[in-house]
Amino acid sequence: MRDFKQIAAAAVLALCGAAAAAADLGGAPITFISPFPPGGGTDTLTRMVGTAVSQDTGWNIVVENKPGAGGNLALDATARARPDGHTLVMAQTDNIVLNPWLYSKLTYDTFKDFKPVGLVASSPSVFVVLPDSPYKTLDDVVKAAKAKPGQVSLGIPGIGGSGDLIGYLWRKAAGIELMHVPYRGWGQAFPDLMSGRIALYTGSVASLLPQIRGGQVRALAVVADARSPALPQVPTFAESGFKSINQTIWWGLMAPGKTPDDVVAALNAALNRSLAKPELVRKLEEAGYTVMGGTPGDLAQRYRADYEVFGKVVQEAGIPKQ
Repeated sequence: MRDFKQIAAAAVLALCGAAAAAADLGGAPITFISPFPPGGGTDTLTRMVGTAVSQDTGWNIVVENKPGAGGNLALDATARARPDGHTLVMAQTDNIVLNPWLYSKLTYDTFKDFKPVGLVASSPSVFVVLPDSPYKTLDDVVKAAKAKPGQVSLGIPGIGGSGDLIGYLWRKAAGIELMHVPYRGWGQAFPDLMSGRIALYTGSVASLLPQIRGGQVRALAVVADARSPALPQVPTFAESGFKSINQTIWWGLMAPGKTPDDVVAALNAALNRSLAKPELVRKLEEAGYTVMGGTPGDLAQRYRADYEVFGKVVQEAGIPKQ
């Protein structure tokens, strides 16, 4: 994670070459497309960041929810939009990185049809159980799974998503078999967790934090290099003996692939200025996110690297394309 000084420095450097383009972006509304429905973690993040950038720049930023097809509808709409800086998508690990490995036919090229603007935030996956669950630690789950192979059930937000792949990595590292039960999201999975149909569920800290804080579920561990600022009492997988399981979920703004570099620089500078403001940092951390920021190149490097890493996991797990 970058500290405030690093983010501010990146913003200043970007501003030097972006002043002229910044004026052009104020003439028409700028649409931030969220690939998920209103009320979810990605929607909340998109709206908080969009509001902060709008207040800082005076730009008219509107959020458009375009859910469906694992984020492909939102990505397709962005790829086809005019490359003038007025349409951006809040891309994330589970769509811009994973969809090329999960779908046999895509209407876009994940590397040619998008231009990175900047990393926004990250949030680790968290594994949760009911408050009265007999599983108090990851080790408790491992022992139960070894005693009854394939009978301990793990709810996941979609086949082939980050939750599914992290579950696979855990099974492989621990030498256990878990029953993966896919859902469209937390809203569908929660009743099954409450009724005992599934024993565990995994999603991002940002999406599950309200239920964790409300006592409806109990967190067992987070998937990250360090503990989540929002859940400092919850250990990481590494602390629980699984040092290689530390892949966090990230979000970043992407523009259509032919967007001019000076326009991208202006957007990146505005994003970094907003992410450096303590008020937005506080709101994002309270919601379960860790602020990132940085250059367009940082985002390009991150999603290329994760594309390779997660692609290998998809292939090892034998997940077929849809």
